[in-house]
Amino acid sequence: QVQLVESGGGLVQVGSSLKLSCTASGFTLEDYAVGWFRQVPGKEREGVSCNSCTDCGSHYADSVQGRFIISRDNAKNTLYLQMNNLKPEDTAEDSCAAGDLDKAICSYYGDSVDITEQDYWGQGTQVTVSS
Repeated sequence: QVQLVESGGGLVQVGSSLKLSCTASGFTLEDYAVGWFRQVPGKEREGVSCNSCTDCGSHYADSVQGRFIISRDNAKNTLYLQMNNLKPEDTAEDSCAAGDLDKAICSYYGDSVDITEQDYWGQGTQVTVSS
């Protein structure tokens, strides 16, 4: 079964850290561009960070630059998002997505990022930052 499963969300205080995981099954994550996205009810989904390939550079939305780090562990077929110095405005449901490298690239748009094709999505994990 092809799927992405996120974990690691939770309720934390301002200034805390969380590490989200996104584990792929049924396909090899290394062959895909990957990204983390977040959404707040009533607002459009926002691209937080993305990476086109293991040896490629990564892009970050301006709002998380310097605080978040995207990484992959190909042996574990898992994508991560290390979130540091969390702020109340980081509260959202975070999801991971993957797009076939033959079609997808990670792109930067200033206040957002995106992967141009998204073949698979995870179900999401809630991150809540309290002040």
